[in-house]
Amino acid sequence: MSQNTPKTVWSSEDGDLRKHDESPVTIKSLPPQQQTVYLHRESKGRGGKAVTLIKGLTLSEGDLSTLAKKLKQACGSGGTVKDGVVEIQGEHREKIADTLRKLGYKVKVAGG
Repeated sequence: MSQNTPKTVWSSEDGDLRKHDESPVTIKSLPPQQQTVYLHRESKGRGGKAVTLIKGLTLSEGDLSTLAKKLKQACGSGGTVKDGVVEIQGEHREKIADTLRKLGYKVKVAGG
């Protein structure tokens, strides 16, 4: 073999599956009046620090990040969006519930 010939390291009948494009699933946002949002408090895997989770939202990725930004500003806290769940640092379920109700969402606070 010459130096310019590429060596085959691995192959299959389908070829390199990493190169196939998986089209992302686009979610259409529902209006707030048609959604029920669940607020959870969680501290597992976070060194005992509480995080408020907002679950049950049916929003597009852009709308979800916009809502997360509004909630972070209302609480004066940091947070993120992971797998369609908004995480806000700290125990802010009541503030978040009030903010979401003002935006038109139905809110259920889970846990004690």
